[in-house]
Amino acid sequence: MTIVKNMEETENSSPRKRGRPPAFDRETVLAAARDTFWKHGYDGSSIADLTAAMGITPQSLYAAFGSKAELYRETLEQYRRMPRAEPGNPFADRVDTVTAFERFLTNSAKIFTAPEHPKGCMISTAVLNCAEENEPIAYHVASMRLQSLVIFTARIERGIAEGDMRSDADARSLARFLGAIVQGMSVQARDGATTDELLALLSHGLSELKKYQLRPEL
Repeated sequence: MTIVKNMEETENSSPRKRGRPPAFDRETVLAAARDTFWKHGYDGSSIADLTAAMGITPQSLYAAFGSKAELYRETLEQYRRMPRAEPGNPFADRVDTVTAFERFLTNSAKIFTAPEHPKGCMISTAVLNCAEENEPIAYHVASMRLQSLVIFTARIERGIAEGDMRSDADARSLARFLGAIVQGMSVQARDGATTDELLALLSHGLSELKKYQLRPEL
């Protein structure tokens, strides 16, 4: 059993050859795989679990996606494309910094607790511990979290430059603080926190950001 599991979980180092085009809708089977990974994690999702959820054979999985690792990467990108309660990109919109983070965190609270899919965030608390052979996947997810911190930092720096945030605001430390709020919301959602409870939690996080907010003169 151990040998079979190790062979199954390390296929990312020896991807199978692609076969004929799959006779299924790629986004549909990706969504099924996404929810399996989301619920059970990377290590906890076997090829058998994935193919059962996707309704395809292991051969079709390898032909379409190459490996479990590549499938996981695609599901992470699909997760990022999932519709939010409030559409658009709050960090690109022409709104003040506090409003941008309020929209982002509100969307996060709602998606983390939505009943139609697993709870929590697929990225912010993913692959924190894994088997040694799966470390490349852990690094990949960690890099996605770091990208989020870069985006958070840049948005606060933009607020300073545009004059809606105080010049003494430490953009990097505030970004990490808000990142910790997101990760905490994810864990609490998995433990059963409701949308309203997460919205109350994020209001405390926003109060810290508001300490550095500059309001326009009337």
